[in-house]
Amino acid sequence: MLFAIVAVLMVLALGGAGLVFAGGAREQQQKRVASVVKQPAAQLRGGPAADTNALKRKNVQQLLKQIENKNAEQKQKLTMRRRLDQAGLPDVSVNVFWMASAGLGVGIAVFCFLTGQGILVDIMAAFGAGIGLPRWVLGFMKARREKKFTSEFANAIDVVVRSVRSGLPTNEALRIVARESPQPVSGEFLRLVEGMKVGVTLDQGCKRMFESMPTAEVSFFGIVMTIQQKSGGNLSEALSNLSGVLRDRKRLEGKIKAMSSEAKASAGIIGSLPPAVMGIIYLTTPEYIRLLFTERTGNLILAGCVFWMGVGIFVMRKMINFKH
Repeated sequence: MLFAIVAVLMVLALGGAGLVFAGGAREQQQKRVASVVKQPAAQLRGGPAADTNALKRKNVQQLLKQIENKNAEQKQKLTMRRRLDQAGLPDVSVNVFWMASAGLGVGIAVFCFLTGQGILVDIMAAFGAGIGLPRWVLGFMKARREKKFTSEFANAIDVVVRSVRSGLPTNEALRIVARESPQPVSGEFLRLVEGMKVGVTLDQGCKRMFESMPTAEVSFFGIVMTIQQKSGGNLSEALSNLSGVLRDRKRLEGKIKAMSSEAKASAGIIGSLPPAVMGIIYLTTPEYIRLLFTERTGNLILAGCVFWMGVGIFVMRKMINFKH
């Protein structure tokens, strides 16, 4: 009887110990399963690596916003000195430009006065020749310079890419572009390289290049160089992608010009017909059209015609110019 009781107690003790060890093993197993399940969940959420990538993206976005805001401020603060630099006239001072503009306006006003035109015509001619015409010339020179720069800028970036891939440092690659590229690309890169020699950072040099050449291509180049300098990365690959984007933009611009050429020709003909007919009438029968210049009512009619012609040309220009 005593032996049976001892055997039962031993069986109960062994069963309890087995349950305890089984429960501990089950708890350990559950912990292991939970840890295994948590790892993919952490990986799906990103984990530490994803947090680092997200932080980098956030920093890049903030940097892009800062660059865009600075570029917008630079466009708003467009002084006459900067206009002359953008037109490729860095040696012409602002005082000389204003003196030449005033002299041209006074000369046109004296010519109109000697030919017997009305006072309103004299004022409008002097205003247009002294303020409008010089600014139009600067705008024309600026657009022509930007067009030449854009046509060669992708090739210059390709030179930088090949130089960096061959093992040359970035400064030497920029120096090669400044030495071998045609104007105005060589002049802009030469200014960038010379500034870096005297302590100007690459970020500041790209900002100065954008001030002198305010194009979207230069803005893209400055963004790529600034991000690469601050966050690191493969510079040759980034610039190679930028070169491809610039070539695609140029190809798209060519398609837009081809598609809008007919509309531009029609707008040019429509806009030039009234001044051309007016000039022909003035040369053939000047007495018939002289009243527009000598009488006050004619001056008002002429001013109204100029205003509405300007509105029509502005509307046609907006219709045939596409942003890309």
